[in-house]
Formats: sequence, structure tokens, C-alpha cells
Amino acid sequence: MKAVVQRVREASVEVNGRIGGAIGKGLVVLLGIGVEDEPADADYLAEKIVQLRIFNDEAGKMNRSLLEIGGDMLAISQFTLYASTRKGRRPSFVAAAPPNRAEPLYQHFIEKVRETGLKVEQGVFGAMMLVKIFNDGPVTILLDSKDRFKPRRSKAME
Repeated sequence: MKAVVQRVREASVEVNGRIGGAIGKGLVVLLGIGVEDEPADADYLAEKIVQLRIFNDEAGKMNRSLLEIGGDMLAISQFTLYASTRKGRRPSFVAAAPPNRAEPLYQHFIEKVRETGLKVEQGVFGAMMLVKIFNDGPVTILLDSKDRFKPRRSKAME
């Protein structure tokens, strides 16, 4: 499971000319679900994202999490995070989970975040959406649930 996490001052999602969800200060999470993803991937990313210390403290240092500031989240499903452009000019999406597998995992991620007490707005799964993001910083973080299995230090860093 892949996520693009953006710290925002405000954000909203529009579907068919109607606002589907809007938040103030918080995070927009563009969430891509791969063919091999399981609920454990959603659990990992939900916990990781709400605890990422990317909001400023009193000294102006990125030292506060979404939980600590009581911010909001706007979660948007985005299968295009699994685009492969290795060959040719047209992206391939074979690594993205099909909708019948992806949507339950997307909803599972949202429920895990809601269990923390945070407000979570969301887009409409599979719909064409207009997402308005007022990126604060800008701060944008890329996460992949499979990274939790990688060693913390590579041999190249030694």
C-alpha cells in the first residue's frame, strides 16, 4: 500500500460538482492499494500517518503529529500510485488492486484512522474527483507499507 501524505491548511474533494468532503488543518492522504496488500498494510499506514511528526511545535520544528494537533484527514483512493512506466509511454496499472479488493482495504484504512478519534473525510471510491489541496510548507511525504520489512540501514550507509 502506498500513500502520498500532504500537510495542508485546508482541502476538499468535489464529485460531480458537489463537495464530498472538506477539512481544515491536517493531512490529505492519496492512498494506492496494490494487488498484494492486506489489512495489515492498512493498519500499518494508518498508525504511521497519524503519528508522523510533521506539524510545527512552538519552536517552529516539525515535532507534532496529526493526533497531537487534533487535525483532520482527507483520504482519497488513488490507484495511479501503482503506475508502472518502465516500458513505453502509457502507464500500466497491473500492480494496482482491482476495485473489489481495493475498496474494502481503503475503507479499512479510514476506519483505523477514525478509531483514533480523528475526523476523516473521504472521496468517492472509483469516481472522477477534483481535489483541492492547499499544501502547507509544502510538506509531502511518500510512504510504502512494504518498507516496514526493509532493514533500517543499508550496507551502503555503513
